[in-house]
Amino acid sequence: MDPRKLTYQFKVSLKEIKPTIWRRIEVPASYNFWDLHVAIQDSMGWVDYHLHVFRIPDPETGEIDEIGIPDDEPFEGNLLSLPGWEIPLAENFLEPGDSADYEYDFGDSWEHEIVLEKITPRAPKTKYPRCLDGARACPPEDCGGIGGYETMLEIIFDPSHEEYESTMTWLGGRFDPEAFDPKKVKFDNPRKRWKLAFQEG
Repeated sequence: MDPRKLTYQFKVSLKEIKPTIWRRIEVPASYNFWDLHVAIQDSMGWVDYHLHVFRIPDPETGEIDEIGIPDDEPFEGNLLSLPGWEIPLAENFLEPGDSADYEYDFGDSWEHEIVLEKITPRAPKTKYPRCLDGARACPPEDCGGIGGYETMLEIIFDPSHEEYESTMTWLGGRFDPEAFDPKKVKFDNPRKRWKLAFQEG
């Protein structure tokens, strides 16, 4: 069936944090990997400050492809990332159960598991993408990865900690790690995001 008439339902789970921080999103099956990247950023709560990459098996060869933002001079031994805006999801996600890894911010190294749960017809008068469900707040940007996030939680749950006030100030005065409401998720237009990222000036 024509991908323009279908949707993909994905579950996006942040690895190595318990209880799991996760989102369930539904996107047009006609999306490319850049479009999915933007939807993941918006649903998780990241702000797209950093680089990203998808790692997914090539359906024909089984070799792992890296899809993201190409680097003309990758580090020795690293794969050359394929441009996400040129690769349709439908070329790699063929049936429910297909999965990929998604890494955001190579410094903090936030690793996500992306699983295709369903392929369904587009519903009439429905705006996509949309966030169907999820749990727990996304870690703050630049908090130091898994270890830094866990340390941050220890500090904010201990008002007597010497770094409590400075950490709360850095967080803007409040942070509830259990808070998440799918109805509050706002999705950006991926084409506009691409133009901002690559066509400024």
